[in-house]
Amino acid sequence: MPAMEWSEKLELGLARMDDTHREFVELYNALEAAAPEDFIARLDAFIEHTEGHFGQENRWMEAVNFPGCHRAEHDRVMMVLRDVRERAARGDTFLGRRLVEELPAWFENHASGMDAALAFHLQTVGFDVDSETFPGEATGGCSKQEGGGCACATLGREEAA
Repeated sequence: MPAMEWSEKLELGLARMDDTHREFVELYNALEAAAPEDFIARLDAFIEHTEGHFGQENRWMEAVNFPGCHRAEHDRVMMVLRDVRERAARGDTFLGRRLVEELPAWFENHASGMDAALAFHLQTVGFDVDSETFPGEATGGCSKQEGGGCACATLGREEAA
C-alpha cells in the first residue's frame, strides 16, 4: 500500500490542479519507496515536479491577486527541499527520510486548506487555469477583414498581415 494515497478528499474541482496533485502523490510514493541508492534521483524528480507545480499555482495567484501567504509557504517548502537535496548529496539522508515522513500530513493540510481556497477563488472569479486567462481576455489572434485581408490583434494592437 502506498504511503500517500490519492482520494476524493484531495480533489479540488479543477482538473489541471487535481492532475498536478495526483502526480505529486505518485512522485512522493516513488520517493518514499526509493532504495538508498535511488533516493537522490527520486528526490530530484520530486523537486523538479514541485517547482513546476508551485510555479503554476504562483502564476495563477499572481494573475488573480491572491494573498501572498500561500506563495510564501511554497517558497519555504522549496527551500527545505533544496536543503535536504544538498545534504543528501553529501551523504546525509537523515533529514531526507524525515521529510518523507512529514510530507503526507503537510500535503493533505496544504491541499485541503490553501489549495482549496485558491481553487475556490479561481472558480469564483472565472479564471481559466488552462489558458491562464479570464474569459474574454484579449490574448491575440487573427480575424478576417472585408476584402479578404487579415488583421492580427496582439494585446489590443491591430497589425496588417
